[in-house]
Amino acid sequence: MQHRYRTIVAVLAAALAVGVSPPAAWASPSDDPQLSQSLDPDQQIVHGERVLRTGHVDMGPRFDNGRWRFLIHDDARKADPGAASVWRHPDETVLQVADVARLPVPADPAYAFIGAEPATPVWVVPQTQNPDVVWVGWNTQDPQVMQRVDRGVTLSLTGVQGPGVVTVYLHSGDFGKPQVLWDSRRAEPQPVWVDVNTHTHANWVFTRPGAYLLRLEVKAQLRDGTTVSDTQLIRFAVGTATPAADALAATWSGSAGPAAPAPLPGTSEAAPSPWPFVVIAVVIAVVLVAGVAVAARARRARRRVFAARTGAGR
Repeated sequence: MQHRYRTIVAVLAAALAVGVSPPAAWASPSDDPQLSQSLDPDQQIVHGERVLRTGHVDMGPRFDNGRWRFLIHDDARKADPGAASVWRHPDETVLQVADVARLPVPADPAYAFIGAEPATPVWVVPQTQNPDVVWVGWNTQDPQVMQRVDRGVTLSLTGVQGPGVVTVYLHSGDFGKPQVLWDSRRAEPQPVWVDVNTHTHANWVFTRPGAYLLRLEVKAQLRDGTTVSDTQLIRFAVGTATPAADALAATWSGSAGPAAPAPLPGTSEAAPSPWPFVVIAVVIAVVLVAGVAVAARARRARRRVFAARTGAGR
């Protein structure tokens, strides 16, 4: 009995552990010393078209005058102490992946998920910085984000538009298998849980040159119970010959994704038709009435049988 009790407790503990963990792939901080950083709360959010070809770049949430936004952190100061690191708007920013980023696909079957034959050249934004290639990652280190967010955020890929396959994966560096986070061939949203105060970089692989749009959503629950979310298109121009202007001008032509866009100010969404609910209510009412009628007939029948038996016994 005691052994059974311990088993039940262990099972319940495991279930609770699963229950409190977000149902998503985990993107944990690396031990890479280059990932050690803290963000200045006074860094500006700037407007203006910008092509980022090299340097340190993070995507992440930021509060803009109290509004939850998904922005791109251009850490220009990391490479040039005289420059200013700023936050940029994704619809004004292009991440250019030059041909120097081309690498052959490994012959290892563990990399079959890339979607190209072994030895085929693909464009790779590496997890570890290559100074000649834009270094793309994400962070949840904005001071207000760390102060106001409860536990962490969910970063989801909800769609990809481009000429080739896009995969994003982590590699621990200890000869373990790649951990695939996102794959453009999957139609469903692909969530990744990211704790607050996290700074992570991953491997971004593009099988063909051209302009790509990656539709990303960052969602979180704040400590006050409010749920916040923002979805943006991250623009990549892959290949030296791909004009950044093509990525900048690209528009989303796919589905709207799992979340319907919010109505514009001054408009209202059409109310759902009440007729399906009316039909369901009518059907339920008919069934209830029929049930009551059948029950009443049954009671009357039992009374008649009882009365007949009682009269026969006199």
